[in-house]
Amino acid sequence: MDDIAKNDVAEAATKENLPAERSVLVVEDDRSFLQRLAKALAQRGFVVATAESVAEGLRQVEQAAPAFAVVDMRLDDGNGLDVISALKRRRPDARGIIMTGYGNIATAVNAVKLGAVDYLAKPVDADDVVAALLAHNNKKIEPPENPMSADRVRWEHIQRIYELCGRNVSETARRLNMHRRTLQRILAKRAPR
Repeated sequence: MDDIAKNDVAEAATKENLPAERSVLVVEDDRSFLQRLAKALAQRGFVVATAESVAEGLRQVEQAAPAFAVVDMRLDDGNGLDVISALKRRRPDARGIIMTGYGNIATAVNAVKLGAVDYLAKPVDADDVVAALLAHNNKKIEPPENPMSADRVRWEHIQRIYELCGRNVSETARRLNMHRRTLQRILAKRAPR
């Protein structure tokens, strides 16, 4: 990030009562998504720390509470809201967002009560995450200009479950409550736009 862009970010942070520091903790158990998001945030001027579990996230918060956090709701060892809650206790000015593929209104309300400033449904991209982290007065982000189509979201979800099942077609079909041949046809096609 060049000096002009850094100055613009710092100036915007001052105007909007955002932390000027750009440290962010990303807690996500999907390693490939975690790496992609961390890299994208680093390219946008953030100093990124990562964790793949609630326990690891809590350790990182205790060591050095970041200014921002991006936390998956459901992790292998618990609920990502525990990380947001611990962060808000250690650093009340910190801004955290929750990401989830299993969204519902009650969970979103609970996330906000525990200190999250926004709640994003997966799949998300780095621009959505940055916009949510830097939104002024918790103003909701604008809808994306070119959002993923419903077919693309469905395809991404199927691919994720397929990977989590070790690329086992029968197991993936069973978990998605889908006929195996239907799943094979979907997997053989290119990703929709």
